[in-house]
This record gives sequence, structure tokens and C-alpha cells, in this order.
Amino acid sequence: MVSAAAKERIEGYIRSGVDDGATLLADGRGFTVEGYEDGFWVGPTLFDNVTPDMAVYRDEIFGPVLSVVRASGYEEALRLCTDNPYGNGVAIFTRDGDAARDFATRVDVGMVGINVPIPVPLAYYTFGGWKASGFGDLNQHGADAFRFYTKTKTVTTRWPSGIRQGSSFVMPEGS
Repeated sequence: MVSAAAKERIEGYIRSGVDDGATLLADGRGFTVEGYEDGFWVGPTLFDNVTPDMAVYRDEIFGPVLSVVRASGYEEALRLCTDNPYGNGVAIFTRDGDAARDFATRVDVGMVGINVPIPVPLAYYTFGGWKASGFGDLNQHGADAFRFYTKTKTVTTRWPSGIRQGSSFVMPEGS
């Protein structure tokens, strides 16, 4: 359930998607839950044939709205994700391991799923994405959640071979 204002914002996006020419496959407007009819519900919504100039693509809706954007090939799909001002999450479904590794390395997005949906909201994964999808300096979940409260220490060591006696406080030269 969302607030009345959020419900209007999400339903406005649904109207915008229809007006812009996207194909509405599942319409979540008018959704109710038995016993909670006065709630501010928006049901699952699915668009197909969405293009990058549409608000349902350009803006980060954070509602139960999924948009299918079709690309003519791999490079265009990678560019669509990378050029978007938001970088929360993306998934690729493929049987090509090289394509999966390349995509995960090159895509400019915070969460990447390979043959799985975006891996959230599990607490041990970070959440918040990159670019305009970020939330401050650190993410809310995963390792970053506790890094805010900790001091880190980096220790670099080298253990020379052989047995040495005593301590030496001289920087060794590269011989």
C-alpha cells in the first residue's frame, strides 16, 4: 500500500505510458484488497514497447510498474542501461557466458542479475544503485550498512624467508 500522493504519482505514470504509446499488458489501476478497500493500492502493471523518450522509462517510478524496452542488439541494450541517468538495477538473461561477463563488467548500474532478477531486497546485498539511484555516500544494506559505524584498518605485510634475529627499522632496498 502507498500513500494517496504516491498512488496518484504512480497512476500518473501509467496514464503517461498509455498516452505515449506503450502497450499496457497489465493495468494495476483500480486494484483493491478485500477488507482494505479504502487503502491506496496500485496493482502490478506491465508495459511493453516502451521507448527511451517515455517518462515510464526515463523516471525511476518505484511502484509495481515494469517496462519492457526492446533493443536491436547487445550493444544497444548495454547503452540503454548505461545512458539512463538512474543506475539502480538491471538483469540480463543469456546462455552466453562471455556476454554475461562483459555485461556485468561494462554496465554502469549498481545491481546486476545474470539469469536471475535483480538480487534485492536481501539484506546482505547493497541497495541503492549508482548514479541518480544512489542514496548518499553508502548504501542501506549489505557491508556498507555497517561500514558507516566502523573504522577500517589496512595492514600490508611481507614475510621474508629465513630466520631473522631482532628488529630492523631500515627500509630494505630492492636487491
